[in-house]
Amino acid sequence: MKTNYFKLALLAEGIILIGMGTYFIFLRPAMLPEDSIYIGTNQQEIIKHAPGITLWLDKVFSVLGGYIIATGLLIANIGAIEDHKRSIVSFVVLLVAGSSSIGLMTVVNFMIDSDFKWLLLSFTIPWIFSLLTFYRPESSKPIIK
Repeated sequence: MKTNYFKLALLAEGIILIGMGTYFIFLRPAMLPEDSIYIGTNQQEIIKHAPGITLWLDKVFSVLGGYIIATGLLIANIGAIEDHKRSIVSFVVLLVAGSSSIGLMTVVNFMIDSDFKWLLLSFTIPWIFSLLTFYRPESSKPIIK
């Protein structure tokens, strides 16, 4: 039986996103040291002028984490489906889903020179690989000509 790299890559990307969403909900602090550096002040000043900011950000990151988990579940599900039909619509959906989720997060983290930019870039590899291996199961020709 041939290894289906497309499905494995999507499954891996889904699992990565589920883990990332879980981190955002349960482990990510409201403010990272790099957040203060980017804003140009220290965390104590931010809290002094906006005392509820950390409570607000905890809620924002919980919601964001939920959306990341949902995206990961959907992408992993596509990877796990036995007879996934690979159409141009499926390709475009995967392209837009990855671009607007992990792709956008990675670009923004490079823009703000985040400490996590390289880690996030590595998290995009399975998604990019899934797009590169987007072939019809019965053929070795790409769906897009």
